[in-house]
Amino acid sequence: MKKLMLGNEAAARGLYEAGCRFVSSYPGTPSTEITEEACKYDEIYCEWAPNEKVAMEAAFGASLAGGRSAVCMKHVGLNVAADPLFTISYTGVNAGMVIFVADDPGMHSSQNEQDSRHHAIASKVPMLEPADSVEAKEYTKLAFELSEKFDTAVFVRTCTRIAHAQCSVELEDRVEVPVKEYAKNPQKYIMAPANAIRRHPIVEDRLAALRDYAETSGINKIEWAKDLSTGIITSGTSYEYVKEVCGDSVSILKLGMVNPLPERLIREFAAHVKRLIVIEELDPVIETAVKAMGIACEGKNLFPITGEFSQSIVRKALGYPEKPFVEGEALPGRPPVMCTGCPHRGLFYVLAKNKYTVLADIGCYTLGSAPPLNAVDMVLCMGASVSGIHGFNKIRKETTNKTVAVIGDSTFMHSGMPGLAKVAYNGSNSKVIIVDNSITGMTGHQNNPTNGYNIKGDPATKIDLEALCHALGIGRVRVVDPYDLKETERVIKEETAVNEPSVIISRRPCALLKTTKAKPALSIDPEKCRACKSCLRIGCPAISLRNGKPVIDGAQCVGCTVCQGLCAFGAIGGNEQ
Repeated sequence: MKKLMLGNEAAARGLYEAGCRFVSSYPGTPSTEITEEACKYDEIYCEWAPNEKVAMEAAFGASLAGGRSAVCMKHVGLNVAADPLFTISYTGVNAGMVIFVADDPGMHSSQNEQDSRHHAIASKVPMLEPADSVEAKEYTKLAFELSEKFDTAVFVRTCTRIAHAQCSVELEDRVEVPVKEYAKNPQKYIMAPANAIRRHPIVEDRLAALRDYAETSGINKIEWAKDLSTGIITSGTSYEYVKEVCGDSVSILKLGMVNPLPERLIREFAAHVKRLIVIEELDPVIETAVKAMGIACEGKNLFPITGEFSQSIVRKALGYPEKPFVEGEALPGRPPVMCTGCPHRGLFYVLAKNKYTVLADIGCYTLGSAPPLNAVDMVLCMGASVSGIHGFNKIRKETTNKTVAVIGDSTFMHSGMPGLAKVAYNGSNSKVIIVDNSITGMTGHQNNPTNGYNIKGDPATKIDLEALCHALGIGRVRVVDPYDLKETERVIKEETAVNEPSVIISRRPCALLKTTKAKPALSIDPEKCRACKSCLRIGCPAISLRNGKPVIDGAQCVGCTVCQGLCAFGAIGGNEQ
């Protein structure tokens, strides 16, 4: 039977068919759906972990116990998981272990365009790169086989266009792989220096064996054309663009394994073509390796090193004529904004109004940086707001009462706790605002340890944020409702005035949660409205100007009443008629 599947859905199907028993992940676009789809198979235990490091360590533990396991993350999450990754390369595995990493060329939902192939090369862990949903499933299954054959974790690298594109996939039965025996082996699994020294040569020998595999297995394949004037080396989604543009007019070396690379195959291919071009998104990883072999090739002299590719980019770089298109009316830009009724909007309005310096974090609340609020000064990476404010305040002690950090509930559990412990331990006069919207919002409403539900939506242990902050050494912990602007402003001013660490929890569930009940829509009385436009300062998508005066779209308004608190003339109220 065949089914139309997203790349992430197909990868999850590969986990099922390969007999995977354990999946641990932290949600991160564009990787999230792998775990969400895997969770639909009862044969696979799935969970959300507090962060990617914990997820990878849990997956390794499952592998050590003898069960096939996987861990999924986006490219920046791999940075968090790098610590165990580099040592897992030394220990090897027991049962197969697969690491999914999804890169994001074009930064559709990320703070950088990092190329995860560098992690594979540096950690000396093999990496497969599927080019469509069919390969996403098949490479997942192959990754388990390679993992157990070569005693190593195996990367499967995707990107946004592979993860979220569809094609028809053949469904096969699950192969039940027995749990492997666990045998105590200190020399293999205890990475004290004396053992690690002995393991390093094993890693190098394994890499050499993988190079031989890359040459002969067929995962890297040459597609010869009649005309040998041009040859292209490519992989992943770039292969699809090349095929759409060039068809069978050029010879192609398609790399399914991008680490280690098949040197003999590359030399054979290069020897038969007059012009060699490497087409790869982001960094010139393959191009650099080919040139290091002493083979002349082109690559980044033709193609950009930033952003994601397209058929148009490939056509232009290779000198193919552009396909004709009908020029239509240009669509207006649509930048991301906080949703109608977003609980973060009121908080950021108060912070902007009072001209606070705001070190923010990764999540929906990053959008507090956008107009008209313009409330955010810095966003770096998960947890950096809490660590960053400590350093900021140690240098600029005179502004501690006008500087705050903002971090989400899920992000706080991910990597905010160590920063808060640092604040308390080192006596930092820093104020941290935890925006608790009861969900992991930006990646699509995944549960987390603070909302009391597991990945399947079943009741689970709920972390008490107030108690946790106290336990980390914070004496002052306050809770506010960000819909109440006056109370939120009062508490923030009180807490920033004291000379000690403080945490404010801005608590209000995400407006899009199924359990959040919208209130009747508000409306603006045109007779009372003085067109002062104060209600527009919060940037609510439900409020717009019509004939010079604000109006509320009743189809969008959820009745949060934040705008009502801004109107000095009592013009906002009642139901939209």
